[in-house]
Amino acid sequence: MSRKEEVLQDVVIKFAGDSGDGMQLTGSQFTNNTALLGIDLATFPDFPAEIRAPQGTLPGVSGYQLRFSSDRVFTPGDECDVLVAMNAAALKANLRALKKGGKIIANTDGFDVKNLRLANYPDGINPLEDDSLTNYEVYRMDVTKMTREALKDIQMGTKEKDRAKNMFVLGFLYWMYNRDMENTIQFLKDKFGKKAEILDSNVKALQAGYNFGDTTETFTTRFRVEKARMESGTYRSIMGNQALAFGLIAASQKSGLPIFLGTYPITPASDILHELSKHKSFGVRTFQAEDEIAGITAAIGAAYGGLLGVTTTSGPGMALKGEAMGLAMMLEIPLLIVNIQRGGPSTGLPTKTEQSDLMQAYYGRNGESPIPIVSASTPSDCFAAAYEAVRIAVQHMTPVILLSDGYIANGAEPWRFPKADDLAPIEVSFKTELGHGEDKFQPYLRDEKLVRPWAIPGTPGLEHRIGGLEKQNITGNVSYDPENHQLMVKIRQEKVDKIADYIPEQKLDSGPEKGKVLVLGWGSTYGAIKSAVAELQEEGHSVSHAHLRYLRPFPRNLGDMLKNFEHILIPEINNGQLIKIIRDQFLVDAKAYNKIMGVPITKTELVMKLQEIFSEAN
Repeated sequence: MSRKEEVLQDVVIKFAGDSGDGMQLTGSQFTNNTALLGIDLATFPDFPAEIRAPQGTLPGVSGYQLRFSSDRVFTPGDECDVLVAMNAAALKANLRALKKGGKIIANTDGFDVKNLRLANYPDGINPLEDDSLTNYEVYRMDVTKMTREALKDIQMGTKEKDRAKNMFVLGFLYWMYNRDMENTIQFLKDKFGKKAEILDSNVKALQAGYNFGDTTETFTTRFRVEKARMESGTYRSIMGNQALAFGLIAASQKSGLPIFLGTYPITPASDILHELSKHKSFGVRTFQAEDEIAGITAAIGAAYGGLLGVTTTSGPGMALKGEAMGLAMMLEIPLLIVNIQRGGPSTGLPTKTEQSDLMQAYYGRNGESPIPIVSASTPSDCFAAAYEAVRIAVQHMTPVILLSDGYIANGAEPWRFPKADDLAPIEVSFKTELGHGEDKFQPYLRDEKLVRPWAIPGTPGLEHRIGGLEKQNITGNVSYDPENHQLMVKIRQEKVDKIADYIPEQKLDSGPEKGKVLVLGWGSTYGAIKSAVAELQEEGHSVSHAHLRYLRPFPRNLGDMLKNFEHILIPEINNGQLIKIIRDQFLVDAKAYNKIMGVPITKTELVMKLQEIFSEAN
């Protein structure tokens, strides 16, 4: 049978099914396969909110969106070209995101009467059998039946065999996009090498899916995406939480400070604990505490003892850690507080993304309690953001909050990772003895950065006491003096403000230095902003993009940069938080674009908003 091959520039696939269908694994394996070919990519895993929602229901749908391209990409795509729907609920939940004319690969076994009812389709209605999908290219495949047939000679129960359905789908897609399966076969050998039947069933299902595409007459075209034109170097696919963990390890090695992670599991931050716990060979110590407060206070104790203290959490955990963060600020010891933001308030949307904790990071502690804030913008950027947050913490003797979010944490992209020699050193200085003319250790005697000395407990002659009560200036003794309290509040604020002298000035990501519109962003809006601005620049519009890593203090030139533009747009996945701080500090009439749906802002949305601004301006 003759086959033709079509070369595509850009493809977006959405894998969707029940939370037990293995769509996350299918998507991540296709992602790894894509990365090995040097094709640029971006992903967006979409987890159900419930740990085990009822099978076949809309709340139980698990999705994984992957965009891959021969050009550089910065978002996982606004619309899908291909939707893999393992059941009726997966189709219903994701059809609106599929392009008209897009392909639907539907597992017909997931569209029986029971599954249709669970997905809230009216009685007698099956979208695979009526005309509701006439605008799409629908491929009906009884994946369940064909998987069972492929595994008929394996002595396993039907339920166990059905777990390999995702491998059948993956094999078919490898055929469809002209891929080699060897990396996934090796993955299965590594994962199930000691479980022969499970390994055999998954490999056979994978091969059966590939052979189905190769032998059936339904599919006459295969597709191929060329290698992307990217800067030369060695790349790997990296997820945000992985990159963040690696950034912490790199900072530990460069500073000479062993990591102590005191934490409590919480979605979507738990993977940092999982990753760091694998690297004891680098001197990493991980402590899963009984609650959030125990996690951060253990990390504070480790920092007091001369280690790199780290605690990880999400929004609800930040609320619980608030008092201890104030303690670390008062003690003036280095501590990294990592917040992987999720939808709130309260328990909110645990598996959905949001940028809603910026105000909490700024003001979410009692009293005047300034803490520097650094943010990551993409999955691979988490490495550099974590590295820089550690540098600020240890060189300025202060807790630092690092903000990421669920979109970044679980998303993946190619990462051209640095060599150890390319990383800037992180110099750490412990006070080990009394200086010339000192007859007593003064724990709050400051240098030109207003930084107090870091003395490890037990160092002879440097015995000192710290605590949460207000400190007398220089001596560190407990003080209730009103003038001293005001002085100390001002000093602590000035110390944080001075960090602006030791961070880079703000640069534009793209566009002219002066012009009509500046789009100012932070965190995970980076890809959507970059893509939207690039499209409008190609159309001849005067629009620029600046993205903030340093949120407290801001780069010292940011105010002057903002004055160079007639209009400022600040897109955020919240109800308007950075914009309030920008308006307050720089007195500019910035405009907001806010989306609070638990999903990222899309490029198309921003293009429409910017076109509206240009139309009003003209």
